[in-house]
Amino acid sequence: MLIELDSDPAVMRYISGGAATAPEVVRESHLPFILAGYERWQGELGLFAAYEIVGDAFVGWFCLRPEPNGPRDEAELGYRLRQAAWGKGYATEASRALLDKGFTELGVRKVWAATMALNSASRRVMEKVGMAFAHTLPTPDDMQMVEGAELGGVQFEITKEQWEQQ
Repeated sequence: MLIELDSDPAVMRYISGGAATAPEVVRESHLPFILAGYERWQGELGLFAAYEIVGDAFVGWFCLRPEPNGPRDEAELGYRLRQAAWGKGYATEASRALLDKGFTELGVRKVWAATMALNSASRRVMEKVGMAFAHTLPTPDDMQMVEGAELGGVQFEITKEQWEQQ
């Protein structure tokens, strides 16, 4: 499922310029990193597969996880969805659920998310869940071929206190 997801040019548009992630990279690099996260955070934080309730179709993945060497109470929110799942509200619904769990059960005090400045769909999800623009990000050297790279990226954030005031 991860290989299929990372092979879709539309899904990878703002990540790799549409280039597929090689299957061996997924198997030899991404999967061990994901599994190490489950061990590090006892399955409470990390990357999670999402499936539709009706029909059990794979939707994509969501993550709520600290940086590898960062503090446990500051987590990244992320998502990558199959095209068939776009526009159905899954990104907003799952992101809200992860924020709620992080802030109410897991001791998270701040959550951030980042995307390319041009990725308006991802930015809208961040705004819908109460995150606010924090700052711009430079485009990494390995992403210069991505559409909109010249515009850089953006980071959105929300704190536990802001979440509680919604």
